Amino acid sequence: MAQGYDTEEQKERVLLVGVQLDNQEDMESSLEELKALAKTAGAETVGKVIQPRDAYHPATYIGKGKLEEVRSLIEETGATGIICDDELSPAQLRNLEDALGTKVMDRTMVILDIFASRATTSEGKIQVEVAQLKYRSTRLTGLGTTLSRLGGGIGTRGPGEKKLETDRRIIRDRISRLSKDLEEIKNHREVARQNRSRTAVPVAAIVGYTNAGKSTLLNYMTDAGILSEDKLFATLDPTTRAMNLPNGEKILLTDTVGFIRKLPHNLIEAFKSTLEEAKYADIIVHVVDASSPDRDIQMDVVYKTLKELEVGDKPVVTLFNKCDKFENGDTEAPVLRDFKADETAYISARTGRGIADFEAILEKIIRESRVHLVQTFAYADAGKIQQIRAQGQLIKEEYTENGIEVEAYVPKALYQKLQ
Repeated sequence: MAQGYDTEEQKERVLLVGVQLDNQEDMESSLEELKALAKTAGAETVGKVIQPRDAYHPATYIGKGKLEEVRSLIEETGATGIICDDELSPAQLRNLEDALGTKVMDRTMVILDIFASRATTSEGKIQVEVAQLKYRSTRLTGLGTTLSRLGGGIGTRGPGEKKLETDRRIIRDRISRLSKDLEEIKNHREVARQNRSRTAVPVAAIVGYTNAGKSTLLNYMTDAGILSEDKLFATLDPTTRAMNLPNGEKILLTDTVGFIRKLPHNLIEAFKSTLEEAKYADIIVHVVDASSPDRDIQMDVVYKTLKELEVGDKPVVTLFNKCDKFENGDTEAPVLRDFKADETAYISARTGRGIADFEAILEKIIRESRVHLVQTFAYADAGKIQQIRAQGQLIKEEYTENGIEVEAYVPKALYQKLQ
């Protein structure tokens, strides 16, 4: 009888390595997040190493003593590679690989790998490839033997192995062509935004840390049917859906890619047209995982990223999500505050708790941005009433001898047209 062979791809076993600087946040927390990233990318974490230092070692990221410790741990655990918690320079990457004799990755490489495996639309795939090529183009000499490695695993998905073997000139040409494609997509997106602005339907952009529950919220409120998993970066592609608030007001909700600490700059640049949905929205809906012990750090990351994207002065509604985890009494409910938000609500996007409060907040913000209209229209101008219904909130409509008496809240632009 023929012998069977297991053809399943062998899972990578990795050690996580981090440098704790004096002015940095808790490295244990950062490595826990890196562990979740590694798991999402398909790797198993077999150990962690943290070194307190005043600064990163310019040649090897960690010091000589820690290098020996890491080398010993690789032998003890059977690790097939290490992942460093910061973006490494080409020299650090090459020196670490030479010193340890194993595959070396950094946080950026893992995040790019996850994005490559999760992108489904042509736009998402182009954005990821641009980010990967920019990252790899600066490391063609630094990666050394890694470029010719035939094995799979983290860092090898996306554009393909042939891209790793090309020279900088060919990569630059490829980036140039992809950037032109992205510019066309950006123009299409701009046209779509202009069309939305002409209808005067308010837009709320849902932002937040990865895995905070943004897609779950959009699915609950609009039946969008988009992928919603308890994983980092479960969805990458923006989704916009319309919904009617309880008062009949129509609003567009747009889901955006999740943020994360140390989000690679190349990714922010590549996904700028996608992330700019927040820049052009009327309302920012900031979803926070209330059950995360790192929620304050995560909120800070979101606000810093929004600032980098030049998201201006817009109403911010912070939703403390996953509050259902405190309802059974097993976990003590924390004190939840966001002093940077204009409004806050406590919700569970999974069960629907608090959604009515959130809808009331949206109604209030939209109403405050509108003009209160009390006017009598001639019957010959009855078509204007339809405009009010489509773009505003009609409160009263009464047919009298003098005409149609109307009370409504309408956008400023429409108010001027009606005068």
